[in-house]
Amino acid sequence: MKPRRSLAVLALMVGIPPAARAGEIVIDFEQAEIGKPIPTWIENGVVLNLAGPLTHSKAKGRITFFPHLATNRKGILNAMSTEQAIPVQATFPKLASTVTLALWGSTGCPTLLEALDEDGHVVDKVYVAAVPGREAPADPVPLFHMTVKAPEGSAIAAIRFSGPRNGEFLAADEIRFTTVDSQ
Repeated sequence: MKPRRSLAVLALMVGIPPAARAGEIVIDFEQAEIGKPIPTWIENGVVLNLAGPLTHSKAKGRITFFPHLATNRKGILNAMSTEQAIPVQATFPKLASTVTLALWGSTGCPTLLEALDEDGHVVDKVYVAAVPGREAPADPVPLFHMTVKAPEGSAIAAIRFSGPRNGEFLAADEIRFTTVDSQ
């Protein structure tokens, strides 16, 4: 194996994210404070919050940040432990053509990523029946990627990710998107 290829394989194994491609914007939450629930997070113009109101409480919906212990990175998730059905939503400052999330979550947690156009209609979605689990108890919680793409003649204005049931969690470690005007 060539040295450059060896480094790339090693980076993937330890969860180091790849460098951004030309025109790609990366949100990584590294400035966030762990464990402090907040109603909204804004980074690089992307607004993240819960996609809707709480259904079992009059409290204000909140998101929070959770550490990925193997990498010391931070992920954003729904902070409402008994309202996990409410997706986390990211609204983009410019229309996007593709959006990729790096995620991790509770073993067996289902995951749904939806792309929405400017009118709030779902233009693409991808579903994973169960997030990947550890192969051995000492292994770190694995990261996995999900990507949505705007169909021809459309664009992505926002995304929603959801899936955990009460008692589970799903954290987005990073959001990568390519704006329509950068292509």
